Amino acid sequence: MGLDPFSYNAVAITQLTLSNTKSRKITTELPLGGFGISRYCIDKALLDIAISQGVTIIQESVTNIVFRNDKFEIHTNRNTAYKAKYVIGAYGKRSNLDVSLSRKFIKESSPYLAVKAHYRGDLSDNEVHLHNFKGGYCGLSKVETGLINVCYITDYKSFKKYKNIEDFQNKIMSQNKYLREAFKNYKMAFDKPLTISQVSFAHKQPVENHILMCGDSAGMIHPLAGNGMSMAIRSAQMVSNLIIKLENGEISSREELEKSYTQQWNAEFRSRLNAGHIIAKLFRITLLSDLLIRVAKVFPFILPTIIKRTHGKPMTV
Repeated sequence: MGLDPFSYNAVAITQLTLSNTKSRKITTELPLGGFGISRYCIDKALLDIAISQGVTIIQESVTNIVFRNDKFEIHTNRNTAYKAKYVIGAYGKRSNLDVSLSRKFIKESSPYLAVKAHYRGDLSDNEVHLHNFKGGYCGLSKVETGLINVCYITDYKSFKKYKNIEDFQNKIMSQNKYLREAFKNYKMAFDKPLTISQVSFAHKQPVENHILMCGDSAGMIHPLAGNGMSMAIRSAQMVSNLIIKLENGEISSREELEKSYTQQWNAEFRSRLNAGHIIAKLFRITLLSDLLIRVAKVFPFILPTIIKRTHGKPMTV
């Protein structure tokens, strides 16, 4: 698409530092590497590219989507109705749309809370840190502004016992000495942290009511795996190529489009999601996570091998 993240000062990441609840840590090379950039920056860059290609941006909230006679009708909060041949659902992990579409996962338990803020402080540019604490885990990495993105996820059961975010960080998260040092020495650049509630990792379908789902709308991997944005970009590429094939006559019908996308999505991502769930469960069990880090120190190849289970291969156009 002509977007070079490093032209926006994205930070190259080559190493992962991982610690468990007992503050035992290990550092390893990331097999594919990565880069740190804020969502604000990359979203704005993509928006500018879209506008330059003639895309019309409509800032309205979709309230309902109806499919009939092989066409979509999209209703918004401004009582506007739009018609479309295709609809791609790229609205994130959870929305009121999921309720109106009667998606199965929306009825299941959503027991997680996510908290995020940017901080000023010292952290190696080339490292992403992932520190586990009782009931969750926290990631730290630099973004293009030089600030440190600190984002953690925890279950309500652990969080609800405490008065507020600061109390939880001081009493639970700071039991991990690396997080204790971070919260002690870093200064928050936000006025207050951003919070997202009702986070769910339940199984979803890549196609719902003929809507082609992308990114977290199709399936959310545990942030522990560090692969959510890559999956979103890759799924967008997959669905775009299939729509082009249908328009060019290489695919014969909408039914074939939906079947092909579902097959490709499952082949590309289903095993990654399962691996992410298993790894997250492992690190919630102190004894197992402790054993994993001890073994990984003796056999360094183990951790990169596990990381590869949650990451795909380099993308090609």
